[in-house]
Amino acid sequence: MTSNRPTLPEPTTPAGRVGLAALLDAPAQAVVALDFDGTLAPIVDDPEHARADTRAVLALSRLTPHLAAVVIVTGRPAAVAVEYGRFRGVAGLENLVVLGHYGLERWDAATGRVSAPEPPRGVHEVRLELPDLLRSLDAWSTTWTEDKGSALAVHTRRAPDPQATLDLLRGPLGELAKRHDLVVEPGRYVLELRPRGMDKGRALTGFLAERRAATVLFAGDDLGDIAAFEAVEDLRGQGVAGLTVCSGSAEVHALAERADLVVAGPEGIAELLGALADAVEGR
Repeated sequence: MTSNRPTLPEPTTPAGRVGLAALLDAPAQAVVALDFDGTLAPIVDDPEHARADTRAVLALSRLTPHLAAVVIVTGRPAAVAVEYGRFRGVAGLENLVVLGHYGLERWDAATGRVSAPEPPRGVHEVRLELPDLLRSLDAWSTTWTEDKGSALAVHTRRAPDPQATLDLLRGPLGELAKRHDLVVEPGRYVLELRPRGMDKGRALTGFLAERRAATVLFAGDDLGDIAAFEAVEDLRGQGVAGLTVCSGSAEVHALAERADLVVAGPEGIAELLGALADAVEGR
């Protein structure tokens, strides 16, 4: 009888193949790290409607008990990622951690609590100035500003020409961020103004050190995930086996060009997680 279970895809790079083999050989020493939007959840016009793929969450509930940890590394507030991921109270996810705001916030399934510092004053100042700036550029009605507490993200996906609007805003938002000691992180039709020193690479590296992980798989889809890819590449030089996975799309190509493995969007990520769960359960 033919099995309907997905098979594990093979990484295209030698380092990626080593990383996958290490994860399968010793899953208890491995961390699986995942971006949220575009990786676990499909990209949607309204970010408030984003939800994790149910199949991915089910696969994680099977996979997580066999690993050192699963960690979600996202630019969203940690509590929002937990809500939109529907992670709270799911059997099997007791060892799940969500690092929100690029690592400034943390939610642990073991405690169910979020820990976070106070946002820097620059974020408050930008919050006050941003509406007038967008109005002056005639972009207020065609964009949507997502207030993340510790950062502000201006989305252009709803505009008649999302790319042209993004290009229009890039310079003025960069100047606004610089005046208040913030940086601008570009994404898929979004520009995020956030504090310096926040990136997914630092968040991931710190978490792996905490768990003393011997292997890491990181999956992402966007430019903000490049820092995490770079962290995995650096850690390989320190003896940590690593596998980088791109949740592929027609909108972003930079991540796919440096990934060890490319899958077809969040659906492909769900299939990959399911295949990993099958493999570690069958050991």
